[in-house]
Amino acid sequence: MSDTSLSGGLTPGALAGIRVVDCSRILAGPICTQTLGDLGADIVKIERPGMGDDTRKWGPPFLKDADGNDTSESAYYLSTNRNKRSVGLDISRPEGREVLFRLLETADVFIENFKVGDMARYGLAYDQIRERFPRLVYASITGFGQTGPYAPRAGYDFLAQGMGGVMSVTGEADGEPMKVGVAIADVMTGMHTAIAILAALRHRDASGRGQYIDAALLDTQVSWLINQGMNYLVGGTAPGRLGNAHPNITPYQVFATSDGHVILGVGNDQQFAKFCRFAGREDIAADPRFADNVARVRNRAETVALVAGIMKTRTMAEWVEGLEAVGVPCGPVNTIDQVFADPQVRARGMQQQIPDHALTAEPIPTIAYPLKLSDTPASYRRPPPILGQHTDEVLGGELGLSADELAKLRESGAI
Repeated sequence: MSDTSLSGGLTPGALAGIRVVDCSRILAGPICTQTLGDLGADIVKIERPGMGDDTRKWGPPFLKDADGNDTSESAYYLSTNRNKRSVGLDISRPEGREVLFRLLETADVFIENFKVGDMARYGLAYDQIRERFPRLVYASITGFGQTGPYAPRAGYDFLAQGMGGVMSVTGEADGEPMKVGVAIADVMTGMHTAIAILAALRHRDASGRGQYIDAALLDTQVSWLINQGMNYLVGGTAPGRLGNAHPNITPYQVFATSDGHVILGVGNDQQFAKFCRFAGREDIAADPRFADNVARVRNRAETVALVAGIMKTRTMAEWVEGLEAVGVPCGPVNTIDQVFADPQVRARGMQQQIPDHALTAEPIPTIAYPLKLSDTPASYRRPPPILGQHTDEVLGGELGLSADELAKLRESGAI
């Protein structure tokens, strides 16, 4: 574990004292390191001087300054880079790599998402540095992993969703395959990488040895096919698209009411009986074609048609309030603005504010870390940094580089 003084005296968390050197960009890597940062780790984000993380420019929208003008920081970048410090460092230059090595001497974790082989060209591959840093946990995130026929390919979330099968089961049955509305393969790869890093740190603390983590978007996407993947492996038939319907239970989908749409989530036969009783149609629950879930799935079209006709007879509010009162899951399909206005979301603190951003006088909004830890809760200590904001703080104040050394590195373009 690195010296806790290196974390700059920030609010302690479960990972206080853990230093992560983060050479990742875009989404999967930054989601991983933001998660670790929320839980107390000190994240040093390495960015190429003058360029930085690509997502800084992925807008609009952009953060507004005190005068209401767009800054250089996109909302996309802000979504995954809080609790980090930015160091402008060009690791393609020998001088930059030497600085990186000095940073790794104080690090517990190194994470990168360059293409396969890029780090080896710089002498920074795990096998090239593991003897020098035997306790280091080293994580690489790529599209297809370090092995296999696709390893050299560039990989992106959209490709992973398509190649990994989720698009084949997403969308209307008679429509085109559809990706998920957020970059879920990236997000889940970042989450799984964070979990693997924590496991590797646990092993390191017990054994004294770090290890290598090979994370791939496609692998992660295949892993969270979950029941749809198992439906194929057990049943032998590839599932297709069902729109908003569930492949294994029904009725479990979106239905139109007299004034909008709701989700009806009947998860078992008892709930279906309660739904029919509330709707005044107990005869449906007694019909052998609909009496249990196996029968309802086999008679899906008839079941859905009956329920759809019933749902149109009342308003959204009548269904949501009435069915929740009798224990049948039912809820609205919220737009994003409605999500953040929802009383449950507000009560759970899922929107937070981070003060002290370098480009604006007002606190900036952020979407909270979702889990509530009783003793070491997540904290929002630092706003997403501007490019190179902490270069002198980290390299001068913590690594001990002199003003002359910093000036020479700037002159060479290394920082």
